[in-house]
Amino acid sequence: MAFQPIVDVVEHRIVAHEALVRGTCGEPAGTVLAQVNDDNLYAFDQACRVKAIELAAELRLEGDLSINFLPNAVYDPEACIRLTLDAARRTKFPLERITFEFTENEEIIDTAHILNIIGAYRGHGFKISLDDFGIGYSHLARLVSLRPDSLKIDRELVKDCDQDKTRLAVLASLVSLGADTGIKIIAEGVERVDEVEALRGIGLRFMQGFYFAKPVFEGVARDAEIYWPDLQGAAPV
Repeated sequence: MAFQPIVDVVEHRIVAHEALVRGTCGEPAGTVLAQVNDDNLYAFDQACRVKAIELAAELRLEGDLSINFLPNAVYDPEACIRLTLDAARRTKFPLERITFEFTENEEIIDTAHILNIIGAYRGHGFKISLDDFGIGYSHLARLVSLRPDSLKIDRELVKDCDQDKTRLAVLASLVSLGADTGIKIIAEGVERVDEVEALRGIGLRFMQGFYFAKPVFEGVARDAEIYWPDLQGAAPV
């Protein structure tokens, strides 16, 4: 696993880390995911959850831990959460600090099944995040039906938002939606200081991206290692 921080640009602190799958020698996610098929999907999903929690506890990760999961790999919410609960209890990692992200790239065929998963997970204290919003199968109807605790806006919508008024207006509407509904809005893939300033200008305070920190292989970034644009001079190279 590699961990990438999610930061609060108002309070200048890391609020969470997302666990990102890697090969044992640091190979990128695509290399690993290319080996996932219908036969090993469930085992892969379970192994990622357990590894993320174990490593986060070992590294004494601060803040929340975000874990990507594959909804279509979950045949029964309670049965499929047992190893996760065991790993959290064994490592003494608080359940309320774990957020499960499911991506908009994966088509959800049975919405009732997904709602059942969300209800079961929340019953254990987990939070739910809708990842990659703005691409794939994303739509506002899904947002309304699933009602996640947080919404992660995909890089494709964030990219060059400082240069595109329409793009920025859409982002501003999502920030407003988050304020009205209590959903935390997070911008993914933030890479430039002008994007940071544009996003902060519309009231978006939670961000993730290479501008602040790249994923750390089997390690975590700390607050002092994050680049805060209003506390330092030139942008990082």
